[in-house]
Parts: sequence; structure tokens; C-alpha cells
Amino acid sequence: MTLPWQRLDGELFHRAKALLEESWITQDPQLAPVLPVVLERGVGQDWHKAGTFRHHLYGVARSLALWQQPHDVQLVGLLHSVYGNAFVDLVKFDARTERARLQELVGEETEHLVHLFCTMSRSQFINKVLERDFDDDGSMLLELNGPAPRETVRLSPREVACFIIVSMADTIEQWFSWQEEIYSRSPNVDTSRKQAVHWAASLWPGPMRPPSRKISQLSQLGLALAHPGLCELLPIPPVFERCTRSVSKQDDAAATSLYWSVIQLDQPLVDLDVTTSVLEQAVRLNPWVGEPQMVLAQVYLSAGRQDDAAVAARSALQCFSSWGNAWDKRVQWDAWIAWTRILLQSAEEGTWPDRLDKLNNLALMQ
Repeated sequence: MTLPWQRLDGELFHRAKALLEESWITQDPQLAPVLPVVLERGVGQDWHKAGTFRHHLYGVARSLALWQQPHDVQLVGLLHSVYGNAFVDLVKFDARTERARLQELVGEETEHLVHLFCTMSRSQFINKVLERDFDDDGSMLLELNGPAPRETVRLSPREVACFIIVSMADTIEQWFSWQEEIYSRSPNVDTSRKQAVHWAASLWPGPMRPPSRKISQLSQLGLALAHPGLCELLPIPPVFERCTRSVSKQDDAAATSLYWSVIQLDQPLVDLDVTTSVLEQAVRLNPWVGEPQMVLAQVYLSAGRQDDAAVAARSALQCFSSWGNAWDKRVQWDAWIAWTRILLQSAEEGTWPDRLDKLNNLALMQ
């Protein structure tokens, strides 16, 4: 059965490579002036899910830059939680006294977007998007965070599109198994669960397994951008074939489970046939993340299937280049790309080492 490989888009891959060095953000004329102000607030020391808050903010901004979003949207990504929100207690700017400071830095319109993203009900927003609960023009009536009775605000169609895209980048940068446990079934989290009862799930960082539900949810957020009132307001992210395809909840969960069974060596270890079949099925079920395809490329190389390995590696690079962040958070996005490029080079040149120790010598030559 033919596998749903992705074609490597040379222009997208070029944009992704330009973002591999962290210096990209210091060279951006719109983002760079904001960095010293953000960094002086200690974001590099704050814990945030699979890394630090600085790592998270940079990663969200990176995806938005890769997706060619306007600079105001990229700035929302870089600053999206600085006033705090219902999900985190991190407050880097006091909304009661420091809004003017941020307005001076990024402009009143962009600061308004940042403040609105921090103060609106993100859970209600995601639910409304998933339910396609928009007005005809793409606008949305939404509650603000706070005690009942809550104030409401009407999001403009562009604000809705912006917040969908920023939410997609925000989620792919941070979500992994630990968060999936403590925020199970997000955005509809059961808040009655006690930490002492579910202590095992609370142990950070846990096994670092990729999420089992979020790719499906992200695909649905992407499809919402096809709404007539939203579709032409901002560039459509390249993921899911420019947000035209979806992954079912069942396929998402099954693909993650199959992939993880290989990573945990829970397959026969002498011959490659079972592992190959398991990874191929994972790719069929969820062809939109690169890590299973990358691992499959290495398995193909081990089996002497260089042509298949090259196809799988190119497809993996397309997935990595589409997201700008890793799905499997055990290593960072740039490391996944670096190893995949090694695999592609080895497949194209027929240089995959026979000796196990020679894997340590591998280096990118192009």
C-alpha cells in the first residue's frame, strides 16, 4: 500500500533552515527591539512545560514567522502570555499599570491583541472554534476571564483568525504527555481530579511521549480557517496541506501509540519487518508529523532500502518545515531536522555505516 508521503517544498525548507539558528529573532527588525524588554523580565528562568518560558515564547514566534504571518501576529506569539492567563500564573507585565509600556514598545493595536489574548476565555474560544460557533462574518462573542457574571467581548474576524493561528503555534510548541495527563481532554478539563490521587501522572516531565489527541484537534482548528469570513485575512499555515485536511481522534491516538511502541523497543528487535510495518501504519494514520517518518527512514537505511529512506526523510523534512516545532519533545526541533538531513544525505550517497560505532562519526556535508 502506498504511503502518504509529503513532497518537500524547497522554498518552505529554505525558510525553515533560516530559523534553525536562534539568532534569527535578533535580526528581525520588528521582533528584535522587543527582546531586551522581555528577557529582562526573567523569562529564561521560568519553567514552562517542556522547557523555559523563553524557549516557549521563541518557539511560538518561530512557527508564526515560518508561517509568514504579519509582524503584529508574530508579536502576539512572542508576547502571548506576558499578562498571564487562565492557564498559567506567569505575569511578566502588570496589566493594571504597564499596558502603556507595552503600547510604546509594539503599538496600541498590537498591545490590544496581546491583552485580549491574555484576558479572554481561551477554553471557550477553542470550544467555539471547534464547534464552528462563528457569526456569519467570522466574528465571535466571547467571555473574558474572571468571576461570574463575566464580561463579554466581540472578537473581530481578523482577531478570530489571528487567535486560531496563534493557538495552533502555542499548542504545537508545548504539548506532550505530561500536559496531556494533567490537562486531560483539554479544553474541557475535569477540574475535580486531585493531585494526590493522580500523583503518578503529575511527575514531571514524565515519559515525554508525544500527545495522543492534539494533532486531531489542531487539524480541526486549521479547517476552521476556511470560514468565508476568515479565509483571506491572514496567511494559511502550511500544515495539514494548508489546513485542508484533518486527522480523526482515533487515528491520532493509534498513530502515537504505534510510534511510541517502536521508541520504547516494544517490538521484535532482531528483524526489522515488524517495526517497519508498525511505523508505516503510524504514517498512514497520521502523515502530518515528521518524527515517525524520520525513524522509518533510519529503519529503511538499516534494511538497505536507500531509495525508500530518501523518500521518507524528505517527507519528514517537509513536516518539520511545516510546523516549526517538534511533535516529539524529547529533543528540540532543530535536532530533529539535523538528524533527518543526515539520514537523507546517507540515503542519497549510499554512505550509511555498517559498523554501529561509526554512527557517532556522522556529519552533514552539504
